[in-house]
Amino acid sequence: MKEAKFIIAFGPVPSRRLGRSLGVNNIPAKICTYSCIYCQLGSTIKKQIERRSFYKPGRIFKEVQKLCEQVEKRGEKVDYLTFVPDGEPTLDIALGDEISLLREFGIKIAVVTNGSLLDRADVRRDLSMADLVSLKVDAFSENFWREIDRPYGSLNYNHILEAMVKFAHEFEGVLVTETMLVHGVNDDAEEINRVAEFLVNLKPVKSYIAIPTRPPAESWVKPASERVINLAYQKFSEKLGENRVEYLIGYEGDNFASSGEFVKDLMSITSVHPMREEALENFLKKANSDWSVVHGLIKKGKLIELEFEGHKFYMRKLPSRRKKGAK
Repeated sequence: MKEAKFIIAFGPVPSRRLGRSLGVNNIPAKICTYSCIYCQLGSTIKKQIERRSFYKPGRIFKEVQKLCEQVEKRGEKVDYLTFVPDGEPTLDIALGDEISLLREFGIKIAVVTNGSLLDRADVRRDLSMADLVSLKVDAFSENFWREIDRPYGSLNYNHILEAMVKFAHEFEGVLVTETMLVHGVNDDAEEINRVAEFLVNLKPVKSYIAIPTRPPAESWVKPASERVINLAYQKFSEKLGENRVEYLIGYEGDNFASSGEFVKDLMSITSVHPMREEALENFLKKANSDWSVVHGLIKKGKLIELEFEGHKFYMRKLPSRRKKGAK
């Protein structure tokens, strides 16, 4: 693998869950245990469940250190160092070592995971080292899970759900959950109630109800209706308490930070986090740049333009997006 192609540290980016999040991209695009229909990075290129090494922990440390120093010089704030990569972060067998190394910066560490490998003791151990873990719970019933998350064939959802409960009881940090609702897929009222009942077992500090807000892997994917979103909020609140349920359905804002290297920042952020047109406009102004740079990157085939729900988005041209209607 030619590691030089991949940019590991990016941001900080605005996060509706984590404030100002400096991302750690510890998995190449796009290796995952799932191929979710709504994924903003496109379809999974390689599904796998075996953990292995992708990058040397020392390289991850150095890239995060460099970006932290650049951000600090510009007076930017970082609330979390977040493992939110181009695939499933727990596939990285060195995740625990990387979290240990990043502790040196004195910044809280978060991991956003689909939880599919939690039945492994080593994965639970690695995740236990984080300050915050976000678990994906899009469904309770296996048929809905397979339809929306499209998992690796041999994964057993009952085992995953049991492992989530085991981890939740062991974990001493902040546990949050996220449930993505897609129109016509997992927006069934009975299924939403089953998810809410299951979440009681996890006792999350926050349970986020989300809808697709960026271009999804499958062009037919649409956000759940307002009626369904409200139903989910009522059901989750009934089971968990209203103060522990929150919508994750709006625009996260355009407060993207720059390290001072505009093109590098743009390419690293958009490889994981598609930027809405308004956000990119603001980012250009901060960097004293203009749209000619963006158009040049599109012409060179490095950046693509996508549309979703009436908005334009820009992201790095990844293999997972090359056949998904990119302009």
